[in-house]
Amino acid sequence: MKKTLYLMRHGQTLFNKRRKVQGWCDSPLTELGIKQAETAAKYFKEHNIVFDHAYCSTSERASDTLEIVTDMPYTRLKGLREWNFGTFEGESEDLNPSLPYRDFFVKFGGEEEKAFQKRIVSTCRKIVEEDNEVVLIVSHGAACRQFMRYWEHTSSITQKEKISNCCILKFEYENKEFKLIEVINHNFSNLSTAFPVSF
Repeated sequence: MKKTLYLMRHGQTLFNKRRKVQGWCDSPLTELGIKQAETAAKYFKEHNIVFDHAYCSTSERASDTLEIVTDMPYTRLKGLREWNFGTFEGESEDLNPSLPYRDFFVKFGGEEEKAFQKRIVSTCRKIVEEDNEVVLIVSHGAACRQFMRYWEHTSSITQKEKISNCCILKFEYENKEFKLIEVINHNFSNLSTAFPVSF
């Protein structure tokens, strides 16, 4: 049976706005971030999308976003957390190496890229393989990108698509494989002129 996963990034946070590295550390949603989540909620409502279950990472920026998008009960899972950037957490994004990061952060107490990707993929697969036909997961920028990259061989959608705050990735799941169907990046130009796309 074909199932649907909506994998979504959280709204803009204070650290996004201030260009701070934000993985396992956390910061609150900004006013813009709240409006972005409200826009995502409106999208789901206008498209009559009803979820069987909702999940998010244990970071408050993810759960706060989810609570704006839907008032249904949800489950927080550590497996959906962002990449652990080690001692770079909370530092300026100017200190980040050039992409791709690969295993740069390991020597600073951070997470290995493949281990991080495996964590995200296995957590999402386990969620969808339960009795869920339509699922919402609110996670993070790098987490969404790593999941997207893992399944790029099943999709024709380019990896160059932005994963902006509150971007929604629509996947179909069938025969133990996810396929990216659509990337939904909302137009927030009417909310603010500044729109950072950092993790």
